[in-house]
Amino acid sequence: MKVSAAVFLALLAAGVAEAQTSNTPDTNAIKVAVVGLHSNDGEVYCALYTSADGFPDGFAKAAKTTTAKITNQQAVCEFPAITPGEYAISVYQDENSNGKLDRNFMGMPKEGVGASNDAKGSFGPPKFADARFSYKGGPQDLTIHLRYLLAPL
Repeated sequence: MKVSAAVFLALLAAGVAEAQTSNTPDTNAIKVAVVGLHSNDGEVYCALYTSADGFPDGFAKAAKTTTAKITNQQAVCEFPAITPGEYAISVYQDENSNGKLDRNFMGMPKEGVGASNDAKGSFGPPKFADARFSYKGGPQDLTIHLRYLLAPL
């Protein structure tokens, strides 16, 4: 079977275009720089929410979750393939790598916590409405500053 040069070049060009498309980074992504960590211990857990349901610490109800390695007392969480919409992000440093946010007997976090818009709660966790932001698509970079509510013993 003979393949003409034109057909061969067309197939080759289609293959190159497909390879370039599949190797390009996701342009609809949210990247979160988590700063203000007290140490390089453990990892940072990040959760992306589409509603107040579960926010800020019901990670099982988050639309997406990820963890990030800590380097130089900061971490970067990435959420790829995000559709435009309203979101809020919560983060915490799992310093002892036990997979959960440790709390004292009153329920206050013993590890660093944060939320998008650096939202803070008064007499409790921040509200979804205070942490909510609009994502219009494309690459978006955010910064969240961790807060430590309890001094280490």
